[in-house]
Amino acid sequence: MTAPVETKYPLQVMDGLYQLRVPIPNNPLGWVLPYLIEGRDGWTLVDSGWNVPEAFDSLEQQLNDAGVGFAKLKTLLVTHIHPDHYGLAGQVKERSGATVVIHQRERDLIRSRYRNPDQLLATMGEWLTTHGVPKENRDDLKTSAMPVRAFVDPVDPDEVVWGGERLPIGRFEFEVWWTPGHSPGHICFLEREKKFILTGDHVLPTITPNISLHPQQQGNPLGDYIASLRRLEELDVEQVLPAHEYSFTDLAGRLRAIEKHHDERLEEMMTVVGRSARTAFEVARGVKWVTGTLDSFSPWMQRAALGETLAHLDYLVLEGRLHKFVQDGVQYYKRAGND
Repeated sequence: MTAPVETKYPLQVMDGLYQLRVPIPNNPLGWVLPYLIEGRDGWTLVDSGWNVPEAFDSLEQQLNDAGVGFAKLKTLLVTHIHPDHYGLAGQVKERSGATVVIHQRERDLIRSRYRNPDQLLATMGEWLTTHGVPKENRDDLKTSAMPVRAFVDPVDPDEVVWGGERLPIGRFEFEVWWTPGHSPGHICFLEREKKFILTGDHVLPTITPNISLHPQQQGNPLGDYIASLRRLEELDVEQVLPAHEYSFTDLAGRLRAIEKHHDERLEEMMTVVGRSARTAFEVARGVKWVTGTLDSFSPWMQRAALGETLAHLDYLVLEGRLHKFVQDGVQYYKRAGND
């Protein structure tokens, strides 16, 4: 797949549907792609952008260029509450009065993540210790996500969805697909008759979303993510509209490529564990990351890498290929049967 040539936004995808492009300053992702959908009594925006002036100004300009502005916005659908998707939700709500719709599991995270993170910080310190982060690194990793709170203007949803709902919007009827993994309440929007899907961060054309195990994402997030991918395999879709990079057509091929990537990453984790007992932080240090080594990362990126490592290690535990145990308050992983 190749990226399209530079174009002007808002980009009309089809009658009644526009793709916007809102910048994410000082971030390798570059931008987020919200979508603007015409309804019979107003417009719907899917995702909003990072809460910084450049992003707000860009969003406002593109809404105006589409002849919509904030005045005609009636609904804001949020795929998940990461800052680049949810950050401007409060400002959009204030300017437009739009009804904000989020998955139930995302709503439950808003307070602890963005409004009152004290308990999360305490839990995070314990979590870092458990997973082998050296004492000299812990404080930086513990607070590494706190600056991101400045990029979110949080607002509680007016309505929540669970997955399975049908949302008629103008000439479209969207099905809400709950696709956990990247975030507990991530949702996609399928338009079955017109054969396209808005995938948020769930399926992107060349990169893969971070799938992390952390205090706010328990259970088996990688297993949830792979299961969510497989649910999309049989869809008759001709156009995929993601939240980053660019639109593409071969959904089935991309799903196979993402699964292959995670299969390879699981094998790499097994190799790094080797014949020893290792902490998740030790394994993360041994993994080859696309953008560098773990020790070269910022504290926030180190924590994301640790979470992704844990998601893969615990998936391997559930597969029976690794087992884990706690010794002196630290959790270790070793190959099953390697006593």
